[in-house]
Amino acid sequence: MTDTTLTMYGADWCRDCIRTKKQLDELGVDYRYVDLVADPAAADVARDISGRTNIPVVVYPDASHHVEPSNADVESKLRELSLI
Repeated sequence: MTDTTLTMYGADWCRDCIRTKKQLDELGVDYRYVDLVADPAAADVARDISGRTNIPVVVYPDASHHVEPSNADVESKLRELSLI
């Protein structure tokens, strides 16, 4: 991981998580995926970051985050950070 890596907290049963993960993959963005099914304790980390229990939580290299972002929200933030 580099200082431009973002982190996505999600689960395989979550449609928004599947959509966001697919978008990041298609854009070729370097990211770390934290599977909340495989690592249930990470759900507490995601909740601490977002203040909510909704997923996905996408944490950007500038320490900002989105909760349940639209594709447009993610793309806009990635462009703002010059990651795409």
